[in-house]
Amino acid sequence: MIDNPFITYGYESAEYFCDRQEETSTLTSLLVNGNHVALISPRRMGKTGLLHHCFAQPQMQERYYTFLIDIYATKNLQDMVFQMGRGIVTRLKSRGQEAIDKFLMFVTSLRTGISFDGQGNASWNLGVGDITSPSFTLEEIFSYLKSADKRCIVAIDEFQAITDYPEQNVEELLRTYVQDCRNAVFVFSGSQKRMMSEMFSSPARPFYQSTSMMFLKPVELSAYESFAQHHFEKAHKKVADGVVKTIYNRFDGTTWYIQKVLNQLFAISDDVSVDAVDKAVTQIILQNEEAYKDTLFQLTLRQRDLLVAIGREGKANQITGMSFVKRHHLSSASSVQKAAQVLVDKQLLTHQQGVYEVYDKFLAEWLRVM
Repeated sequence: MIDNPFITYGYESAEYFCDRQEETSTLTSLLVNGNHVALISPRRMGKTGLLHHCFAQPQMQERYYTFLIDIYATKNLQDMVFQMGRGIVTRLKSRGQEAIDKFLMFVTSLRTGISFDGQGNASWNLGVGDITSPSFTLEEIFSYLKSADKRCIVAIDEFQAITDYPEQNVEELLRTYVQDCRNAVFVFSGSQKRMMSEMFSSPARPFYQSTSMMFLKPVELSAYESFAQHHFEKAHKKVADGVVKTIYNRFDGTTWYIQKVLNQLFAISDDVSVDAVDKAVTQIILQNEEAYKDTLFQLTLRQRDLLVAIGREGKANQITGMSFVKRHHLSSASSVQKAAQVLVDKQLLTHQQGVYEVYDKFLAEWLRVM
């Protein structure tokens, strides 16, 4: 049992995972029946949690090796191969030295960077720079996946990152390896809907029609209300009607923000009212205020003014229109367009179907009151 049941990072167990029963069943069924999956949703909606929850299902634990590789921060093929190698070794640790020895039979280029203590526990002693021939190591990793003694399920999180790599033809290279790897199925998880949809739905792209598409939506409000009520009552605390709905609507049903506010409320009170939501959000914002100030400091004046304007609007469209420009005292439509592109590239703004929003919803709350 943990002290606060509203987890804000990682995965604990099914007890602390809200709903997603249908999504878990669908994803599990697709994978065990040999389908690659493109899993798409905005960040912080719960994709990674769903993957962990899916991998924790008994049939997955018993029949498969499951690997979750996060490539969000990777900048090139070398970074990606490093994360794949480390992710596989980390996951195989629980299987003991024999499982890692089998991995190293195929991935010989990593052998000198992995050591074992007296109890047979593995240590990863490599840095990114030790991956001297990424293409060769990648080939070795896929050789292992093809020959592993159990079927493998490999989830690559924030998969759209590969489109920014400087190396040419990374998509083609990975598609070739995936297509030839009959002993593994893959989940390509991503948060940039437009890019991910294009990668898997455009006839011009290597992964065209190679996956089942799965779009992750918010958990239903009723499920979150039941989940919160259960955990507050279990801890002999009270949560008033309307609290979860207030949080849910304020943050568009985005899982991480709901969890974060509920975590704060659980920590500060044994009897939570609707009025306490504002207090909890304010406390969270104040904890991050210095980071928000640093973010603004690193922007140009025009970028900062546009970020503040969109934060105060909440959801903004036609941002180059005269009405928006005048309302927020911006310099010109052309400067707004340039600033918006930079802010999207910096992932400070999201742009979906013509609507701009501040990516970090707590930052947006701070911008509205600063």
